Amino acid sequence: MKRNFYFVLLFLLVFFVISFLTNILGPLVPDIIESFDLSLTLVAFLPFAFFIAYGIMSIPSGILVEKIGAKQVMVLAFLISCVGALFFAWKPSYVFYLVSLFAIGTGMAMLQVAINPLLRVAGGESEFAFNSVLGQLFFGLASFLSPLFYSYIVLNIGNKDKGDMLTNFLSKIVPENLPWISLYWVFAVISLLMVFIIWMIKFPEVKLKEDEKVGALQTHMDLLKRPMVILYFLGIFAYVGTEQGVANWISQFLATYHDVDPQTQGASTVSYFWGMMTAGTVLGLVLLKFMDSRKVLIVFTSAAIICLLASLLGSKSVALIGFPLVGFFSSVMWSVIISLALNSVKSNHGSFSGILVTGIAGGAIVPLIVGSLGDAIGLKYGMFFLFITLLYILSIGFWSKPLINNDFIGKKKILE
Repeated sequence: MKRNFYFVLLFLLVFFVISFLTNILGPLVPDIIESFDLSLTLVAFLPFAFFIAYGIMSIPSGILVEKIGAKQVMVLAFLISCVGALFFAWKPSYVFYLVSLFAIGTGMAMLQVAINPLLRVAGGESEFAFNSVLGQLFFGLASFLSPLFYSYIVLNIGNKDKGDMLTNFLSKIVPENLPWISLYWVFAVISLLMVFIIWMIKFPEVKLKEDEKVGALQTHMDLLKRPMVILYFLGIFAYVGTEQGVANWISQFLATYHDVDPQTQGASTVSYFWGMMTAGTVLGLVLLKFMDSRKVLIVFTSAAIICLLASLLGSKSVALIGFPLVGFFSSVMWSVIISLALNSVKSNHGSFSGILVTGIAGGAIVPLIVGSLGDAIGLKYGMFFLFITLLYILSIGFWSKPLINNDFIGKKKILE
């Protein structure tokens, strides 16, 4: 099939928007706590509401794609996201925020499931891996920019001297004491624009290979009876839980223990966390050409554990450097765990992928555990729970036995 360059650009734009809307929550945590007078446990229910949508909607979204088509699912996803953002922007309260985040999370889960088969067809199967990595880079870029956008908005909204047309307009529609709410008006507009963009583009016809289809409920049940499937599901659960458990609490940790302004230096540190994760992805790609993926996972996870320990116990300057480095060394975990998992089964890769994506619900559970422990024993020691998830990820490098190993320079010599 002829490759569709414009659709690849649309794919990259969608990944950018997904990330921009998903990874803004961490920098907002100190503002959310102050605005609604919340405990750490209650604020942790916010990422829970967002990421639990992935656990609930991933497999149903795959079935929906087969029933009505990827384009219709993507349009519906952005409409749900738009309504969710408007719901909270119009009536800001803690309960409405929970509902709003679940709606936005539902939309993002639907998009994640719908977009990848389209990319394989439109971008060409031979370029699928490259385009997927390119998508991850755009994902990382948006995660880097969204905290900076937050800082710009809250520092300039209502400021007639420094404000521009956007911030001056937003200052008229958001409560004076809740400037960060303006982000959700922006998210609603972005989501609505994406509805029109997707609706106007002619999508390629996607014919899933038999192995890529979601499969019947019985197929999922049969897979879940296999211990290896559960172990890899827990790997994805642990990774996303670690990623969000760090990113969501960085700003609050720095504000609590080092008096760092969450709207400036706190937000920029979260931004650097995502930026370094993007940079780490590039290094990881290079290393995977020279090393077995399991060894790469062991080296990077060990380094992430050391950096997190230094960030939690070290000085302010150490924490400001250490947290972004945790992002850097976390960069390869998702792709390596996914590849090891899918290379460990001979069939039903589509159904297995759905089970693995459901593991994104770890982003709901782990930050909630950290927040609850933070209320009980302090946030610093609550974040020590993340060493459990990191050690589990580390263990995958030792016990995984894929049917197919990644190709790397010197592999044949080793085998010989």
